[in-house]
Amino acid sequence: MALALRYAARSNVGLGSKSRNEDSAYAGPELLVLCDGMGGHAAGDVASSLVVGELVHLDGESHGADDALDILEQAMEEANTRLADVMEVYPDSDGMGTTCIAMLRVDNKLAVANIGDSRAYLLRGGRLTQITTDHSFVQKLLDEGRISAEEAQHHPQRSLVTRVFTGRPEDQPDLSLRELQHGDRILICSDGLSDYVSRDTIVELLSAGDRTAGQVADALVHTALRASTRDNVTVIVADAVTPGDGTSKPQVVGAASERRGTQQFTQMSPAEKAAALSREAAGTQATPEAPTLAEEQSRPWVRALRSTGIGLAVVAVLAAACWVGWSWSQDQYFVGEQDGVVTIYRGISQDLGPISLSTAEEETDVVVEELPAYYRDQVLRTLTADGRPGAERLVEDLRALAGPVCVPTVVLPDGSLATEVPEDAAAITADSLDEARSTDAPADDPVRALVESSLDLGTGTLGDAGTQERVTVVWPEGCP
Repeated sequence: MALALRYAARSNVGLGSKSRNEDSAYAGPELLVLCDGMGGHAAGDVASSLVVGELVHLDGESHGADDALDILEQAMEEANTRLADVMEVYPDSDGMGTTCIAMLRVDNKLAVANIGDSRAYLLRGGRLTQITTDHSFVQKLLDEGRISAEEAQHHPQRSLVTRVFTGRPEDQPDLSLRELQHGDRILICSDGLSDYVSRDTIVELLSAGDRTAGQVADALVHTALRASTRDNVTVIVADAVTPGDGTSKPQVVGAASERRGTQQFTQMSPAEKAAALSREAAGTQATPEAPTLAEEQSRPWVRALRSTGIGLAVVAVLAAACWVGWSWSQDQYFVGEQDGVVTIYRGISQDLGPISLSTAEEETDVVVEELPAYYRDQVLRTLTADGRPGAERLVEDLRALAGPVCVPTVVLPDGSLATEVPEDAAAITADSLDEARSTDAPADDPVRALVESSLDLGTGTLGDAGTQERVTVVWPEGCP
């Protein structure tokens, strides 16, 4: 049975500190795409709108159900490669990335590709099913049974993703092919919705059969704002309907919409849509030249005086701009690397010639080499933060991902603590500090005699264990 889509896309910058929307979404008769941009000092809005621009040509093209998934996979790969090309040409964009969910409809088949922690849901017969799997740290904990679904909803590291588009070949999306049924309702959303609105509330809003896709999309965004979402929130709601009842006009929201200005896609071919949106996402959109005005006729001394005045004004404006820029930069914070450890910096991670625009404020105990590869790369590229508190939260998130700091606690005979075993001392281990202190036994204790006997090798540096000082070593949990 042939089907069509009746859809609506909505986006809001949210109530957090972000001054721009880094989400982008496109909804068309055959294609639904949502991207959530991210990445250091680079522009997440560029990353999200660029990927949308690279995929939009799929809408309106003729595809067969058998090759839809292959076509979508190839387009996603090309979009990721485009990210790498842009970062190579524009160094300031290095480190940007984006999540992406793309759905390509062919008749009643739906090819789905997903990377990151944006989500897609399917409501069928009143039952809501999540049809994508988050690529996130919290999802990994869920899969391993270390936390419950309720704990995942409020976990402090729920925003940490493990796989997104960053321009690297290993950034591969999950792929699946599904069959649409009449009456199905699809929701695609960024984590600005799923992190702040409960699943039960989402089910209730989606199940309102008397509401159109646009009304449901508005209600979802409004509910996220009432829940004080701190992130950009973007949703696409699409209903599977009979042909003739579907939507025909494409909708673009978020960063992709802002970057394309007032340009209308309805008058463009699919190839023109792709080229235009891709150029705008990369910041290479052509602009019309301003008309050239003839010079005013005046005497030479008047022109010289005017030129001098203009020059002084320009110098004054530049000086003021430099001061404002410097003051602003010193109110910024980011997390980077120094001497092999995660470090909190004040300023921005750029230099103005010989002048550094940042200073290291605090070296933490998180070793960069102990982080997973993706987060190690992000730290080396630097991670922006919302002020000093935001930088400290980032460090806590990274600390949770790093291995334990294996510094032992040594209990000396007099009960005091140290971090190193004294020379010529006999050491035994204990599982906890309480156990270590409970092992203080008199010299003639048979257990102590047995331990000292096992240490007395007769030769080497240990010497006579019976004459050695005995200390107990307690290692932090997780250390060898």
